[in-house]
Amino acid sequence: MAKIAVVVLADAETHADMGRVANALETVKEAKEEGDDVRLIFDGAGTRWIPELTKQESKLAPLYQAVSDKVSGACAFCAAAFGVRDAVKQAGVPLIDEYEGHPSLRTLVADGSAVLTF
Repeated sequence: MAKIAVVVLADAETHADMGRVANALETVKEAKEEGDDVRLIFDGAGTRWIPELTKQESKLAPLYQAVSDKVSGACAFCAAAFGVRDAVKQAGVPLIDEYEGHPSLRTLVADGSAVLTF
């Protein structure tokens, strides 16, 4: 069983950004189906994706729903900085502030997780 942390950093502005998020979600889905210890984290501009992915009309909403149980959370600092803190909380996604307001990627590495960024 692999230990994987998928971190979404891509902004929500371009078609290429959407492609990166789709690839991140597909990676989480594959790992989940294989029984891996996988978690999904939204950081930086990637926090903007949470309100988008929770809209029913979003093309990626079904894929997000399939892996929503693997969402560990979103960076507390970045969600505020990118103006989506309330939307993240409203979506039921926990805010992570393990190290100076941010998720601790170092802790994930120290715990043996492969950290994949999209």
